[in-house]
Amino acid sequence: MFENLSEKFDRAFKILKGQGHITEINVAESLKEVRKALLDADVSYKIAKSFTEDVKSKALGQNVLTSVSPGQLLVKIVHDELADLMGSEKVDINIKGSPAVILIAGLQGSGKTTFSAKLANYLKTKKGKLPMLVACDVYRPAAIEQLKVLGSQVGVEVFSDMEDKKPVSLAKKAIAYAREKNYNVVIIDTAGRLAIDEAMMDEISNIKNAVDPQETLFVVDSMTGQDAVNTAKAFNDRLNFDGVVLTKLDGDTRGGAALTIKTVVQKPIKFVGIGEKMDALDVFHPDRMANRILGMGDIVSLVEKAQENYNAEEAAKLQKKIAKNTFNFNDFLTQVAQIKKMGNIKDLAGMIPGMDKAMKDVDIDDNAFKGIEAIISSMTPDERETPEIINGSRRKRIALGCGQTIQEVNRLIKQFDETKKMMHSVSQAGKNPVKQMRNMRNMMKGR
Repeated sequence: MFENLSEKFDRAFKILKGQGHITEINVAESLKEVRKALLDADVSYKIAKSFTEDVKSKALGQNVLTSVSPGQLLVKIVHDELADLMGSEKVDINIKGSPAVILIAGLQGSGKTTFSAKLANYLKTKKGKLPMLVACDVYRPAAIEQLKVLGSQVGVEVFSDMEDKKPVSLAKKAIAYAREKNYNVVIIDTAGRLAIDEAMMDEISNIKNAVDPQETLFVVDSMTGQDAVNTAKAFNDRLNFDGVVLTKLDGDTRGGAALTIKTVVQKPIKFVGIGEKMDALDVFHPDRMANRILGMGDIVSLVEKAQENYNAEEAAKLQKKIAKNTFNFNDFLTQVAQIKKMGNIKDLAGMIPGMDKAMKDVDIDDNAFKGIEAIISSMTPDERETPEIINGSRRKRIALGCGQTIQEVNRLIKQFDETKKMMHSVSQAGKNPVKQMRNMRNMMKGR
């Protein structure tokens, strides 16, 4: 995401490389490039101009420490201003109520229905809530069916009534039903149109007045740039919503909507959609997004994703096996499964500082581990448990069984052996600080 913007920012900061101090001339040259980068990202001229003026005044008003280069200082100031532009800090969704009612609004095709199901899944799995979905798009049977399919995928009940064609009465019935069945969150998916029209606005406004939701969220396709911002303003003027949801952010190379929507509507971005899977929904953190735009990665989010899939009991078992040097292919397969649960591999790599540039032209899809899994699945239980017994004839049989070449089987076994040795070495060195330091020194010498 934001690939074009990141590259242009990087070029802008290189202007200050090698400069001894910040001057009005060299900072103006850098900020000219920053402004162009923002305009190319579909940020309005007014916001781009205001942004660069703020950065300039802060850059010229600071003394550069001897340990910090002018380029580093400008990156820090731009980072802080980007975070501020996007909202400074995350804003949580309001789910207080009996039940808490969340109204979802947006244009047709923005991803409202998919987001509704993702939100239900998020509240169920991450917040321990018992949500219910409501199909209030009474005009499109396909929309009701879509919500039912997605609801079944995440294990959440969908309330609908094919006989009731009045969205307001349908929403009221759903809330009464939720109270009866002890659901503590009701998510109402409303109808959209291909463009803003008065009838749609009236309908959503009437539903809002009737159910008095704790939270009204506006869903918009981030890839539509300034159109997304303009649509958000029109909806907010009428509905006074509580927060924005940007969908398809993983496909947005420019980033104009994410950078400017907060300034225009003065409402926080609360969630971002980053894929089609039901767990591909992230709480929006402006500071972390600023990190990613500037190529600093997002280690905090990476650690959080790892913790979500962390099993203390399994980790303790694995640690013992590594220490005893009995790590095998079954353990390796378990670790692959854990990594796959965390999300798309390329996205995860992009969270590591500097890796976004290294991975730019590398194509890694969700099937990246299929070959590895096929090879290990072709092994016998004994071979997986005791990799040392895998000789030449066994390797040929494994290759035939999984449809991979003998070279690919050999490569995996070699990588496994190297990984196993490294993990065992680290676990042993950790018990002896002196040995650990010696190993680190030897590694550095070998570079």
